[in-house]
Amino acid sequence: MAGTRGTGRAAAPGVRPGKRRPEPEPEVELQPEEPSLCTSAPSHSDGRDSGLSDSEESVFSGLEDSGSDSSEDDEDKKKDGASSDEGHSAMEKTTEVQAGVPCLRTAVRAQSGDEYAEDSSDEEDIRNTVGNVPLEWYDDFPHVGYDLDGRRIYKPLRTRDELDQFLDKMDDPDYWRTVQDRMTGRDLRLTDEQVALVRRLQRGQFGDASFDPYEPAVDFFSGDIMIHPVTNRPADKRSFIPSLVEKEKVSRMVHAIKMGWIQPRRPRDSTPSFYDLWAQEDPNAVLGRHKMHVPAPKLALPGHAESYNPPPEYLLSEEERLVWEQQEPSERKLSFLPQKFPSLRAVPAYSRFIQERFERCLDLYLCPRQRKMRVNVDPEDLIPKLPRPRDLQPFPTCQALVYRGHSDLVRCLTVSPEGQWLASGSDDGSVRLWEVATARCLNTVPVGDVVRSVAWNPNPTICLVAVAVEDSVLLLNPTLGDRLVAGSTDQLLGAYTPSEEPTLQPASWLEASEEERQRGLRLRICHSQPVTQVTWHGRGDYLAVVLATQGHTQVLIHQLSRRRSQSPFRRSHGLVQRVAFHPARPFLLVASQRSVRLYHLLRQELTKKLMPNCKWVSSLAVHPAGDNIICGSYDSKLVWFDLDLSTKPYKVLRHHKKALRAVAFHPRYPLFASGSDDGSIIVCHGMVYNDLLQNPLLVPVKVLKGHTLTRDLGVLDVIFHPTQPWVFSSGADGTIRLFS
Repeated sequence: MAGTRGTGRAAAPGVRPGKRRPEPEPEVELQPEEPSLCTSAPSHSDGRDSGLSDSEESVFSGLEDSGSDSSEDDEDKKKDGASSDEGHSAMEKTTEVQAGVPCLRTAVRAQSGDEYAEDSSDEEDIRNTVGNVPLEWYDDFPHVGYDLDGRRIYKPLRTRDELDQFLDKMDDPDYWRTVQDRMTGRDLRLTDEQVALVRRLQRGQFGDASFDPYEPAVDFFSGDIMIHPVTNRPADKRSFIPSLVEKEKVSRMVHAIKMGWIQPRRPRDSTPSFYDLWAQEDPNAVLGRHKMHVPAPKLALPGHAESYNPPPEYLLSEEERLVWEQQEPSERKLSFLPQKFPSLRAVPAYSRFIQERFERCLDLYLCPRQRKMRVNVDPEDLIPKLPRPRDLQPFPTCQALVYRGHSDLVRCLTVSPEGQWLASGSDDGSVRLWEVATARCLNTVPVGDVVRSVAWNPNPTICLVAVAVEDSVLLLNPTLGDRLVAGSTDQLLGAYTPSEEPTLQPASWLEASEEERQRGLRLRICHSQPVTQVTWHGRGDYLAVVLATQGHTQVLIHQLSRRRSQSPFRRSHGLVQRVAFHPARPFLLVASQRSVRLYHLLRQELTKKLMPNCKWVSSLAVHPAGDNIICGSYDSKLVWFDLDLSTKPYKVLRHHKKALRAVAFHPRYPLFASGSDDGSIIVCHGMVYNDLLQNPLLVPVKVLKGHTLTRDLGVLDVIFHPTQPWVFSSGADGTIRLFS
């Protein structure tokens, strides 16, 4: 076929191209003008359009040359070899003679216009024989399948664009009935019968137009009894003998009827049953079985005002009647005016009867009602189970002694490590030393100005009291108690030898004069700003002071043995209120107005920052174990922190009504106290457990009162006795009180 297309001739059917054929019969002769009928593009056996141009035909010419000929053609060519020019010319003549017959037949058929006018067995049947395989397999090939003879069916060339398709649609009246055959790629025109079949299927009808779905059914089995049976099988024996299984079933049913297990069916009552929808439901009623049923609200019973002959006090006067008429309907206490009639016969019809009945009906079926699940909880169960104060003894319960002698308010207190002596500082410019047991003033040391803070050295081998006065810290030797301890303290202070090269320090250490030594003064530490607080380290060699200034020099630490002073901070984080040493670790707690910072002195770093959520922190105290601290604030809050738990408060106590001035822990007992401007001291039980999984137990146990308010100030300082469950308090009334 490729050779035919290349030479413009068609091979005769049944003869292979390339092989030598016998000489054509002499009776088949054609005139020279007859082959002109086939001068156009030959009709290929693959079913393509005959009107294609030469360029379009040459698209698949290479493919046809390579694949259209069978393998047998290639083998014949190898066997024959190259033919001579004369053999080629003879072959071309024979091919022209044999090809003239189908060309004439095609021309005659085209002239007649009827494709099926002449039927011949030599006509090709263009039918795709690839079978039930996906046609997508042939997307990359020029052919779409194979015909009955095994030759390829080539795809028609689709070179028309959308504009050509639109013109064909407008010009061709049968475009709507033209479909594409996917097996061959050709365009098929549906006949009238095929279009009618498609329309019937689209309407959901049967494909066969002659089929009647409503034709009368044929009764295959008639109702007439036939003489002969369907089968000639004889009857079984069991058809004549009663069944034992049925007998057993009947006996069981009879027994059930006798026992009352099976009741005969009673005739149903056709009359409908009604029930009161809004009646009082009992648990056995129909609506009582619904768990979420909400009964309708009941109407209030009529009172004396609704009576036709009410008492005189229920009748409205003219002024009350005018006020009632001027009020809004929703503001009126009664929706009607009480009236008095001589008899029930004289009572007219109620004008608002229909309106009230209508509103009642609206309330019954339009008013939303919901069931609120109320939890019946005893209020006492909501209160945490706290132990009784009687079980938490000992703690101070009453006032035992009053220490009088100061002429002005007493700002600060301190107790000796043994608990035998008490020192107090006042605004009268003096420091008084008291005997705890007798409330007797043993010594008065004038300092010349307001005493802001006093602190007794916690080391029992050193007898010193630090006093903060103006911009100085005075170290006093009270010379109370054991004289050996007092003498060893003077020896310790006198054994210091100053260094040859003086160092630059933020504070200066000055020795006391002879006159001052007679009053007990030993050393004076001078600062550049007023001192507001002084506190000792647990070992008694270091003391920290707070200066009333801004900047990084607010906190200074002094070493007593070497007489050195240093500023541990490089920058400030607010106005410092209080400082305290950790009792067991090298920590320094610094309380500013809004936060409490915990610094590691050896590592020189910030360890933790606590947020008390208070407006202004006023006081600070550390638990003897060192894991908990309490802070008092001017907004009457006492905040408990657990350092191992969180940086936020574990508990916030609001027992006081005014600002807190001082807080303190007991060194031995699980007690802590707070003093406020309301003149009261609240003692609380604060048990800290060794088990880390158990939270501290905080229970208020006692409220102590005794100080009188002076200039809106109450208790200014609170401190516990080191060994006994006693608490000392100093107030603005100039007294010191001991509660035991």
